[in-house]
Amino acid sequence: MLWVNGLMDITRFGHAALLLESGPHRVLIDPGTFSREEVFDLTGLDAIVVTHQHPDHVDPARIERLLAGNPDARLLAEPQTVAALEGFGVWEPTAADVTVELGRSMTLTGVGFEHAVIHPDMPRVGNVGILVEADGTRLFHPGDSYASVPRDVDVLAVPLSAPWAKVSETVDFVRAVAPRVVFPIHDCTISDVAYLVYWGRVAEMGGAEQALLLGQDGTTSA
Repeated sequence: MLWVNGLMDITRFGHAALLLESGPHRVLIDPGTFSREEVFDLTGLDAIVVTHQHPDHVDPARIERLLAGNPDARLLAEPQTVAALEGFGVWEPTAADVTVELGRSMTLTGVGFEHAVIHPDMPRVGNVGILVEADGTRLFHPGDSYASVPRDVDVLAVPLSAPWAKVSETVDFVRAVAPRVVFPIHDCTISDVAYLVYWGRVAEMGGAEQALLLGQDGTTSA
C-alpha cells in the first residue's frame, strides 16, 4: 500500500488494478485477468472504473462476482467497453474532460480517447484514462496510452511494459507528466529477472522526486 500526503491510500492488486481510498471513498480501476483473485472479493466500492476493453483491464469471467458484491457502485467505462460489458451491470460511458463527482471530496475525470498503436494493421480500440483527485492530491492512471498528459499530476501510475510500449517512450512520458511520485503498473509481462531493465531506467531517468516500486502483492519499496 502507498499512502500519499496522508490523504490517499493506493493498493495494487496486480498488473493494472488499483484500489484508491480517500476519506469515505473507495474506487477500483481496471480489475483484469492478470489481477489478483482477492480484488474480485472487494466490497464497499463507490465506483469501478475500466479504461478499455482488453481483458487484462476487465476480466469478463470474474467481473460479475465483483459487481454482485458492490451493488451500489457507479460503473464507469470507456464507451466501446460499455457496449462490450452489456449484460454485466449498467455502465456509464467516460469521456475526455468529463468529470464524475463522488460526494464532495473525490472526482474522476476522463483523459484521452484511444489505445496506443500495437501495430498499424491492428484496429485501435478506445481508451479513456482516469484522473482521480481527492483532497488536493491528483493521481493519473492512463490505461494503455502515453498520448495524453494532464497537468498538475501528483502521482502517476505508469504502464511499464506492453506490446505497444518501449522504455524510451515510458521515460519520456514520465518526464512529460512530471509527477512528484511515480510507480509502475501494467508489468505482468516482465519476468522477475528482467524487471529492473525496465523499472531501473524509469526510476533513474524519469525525473520524479519519488520512484516507488509498488509490488504486485501491495508491498512498497524505493
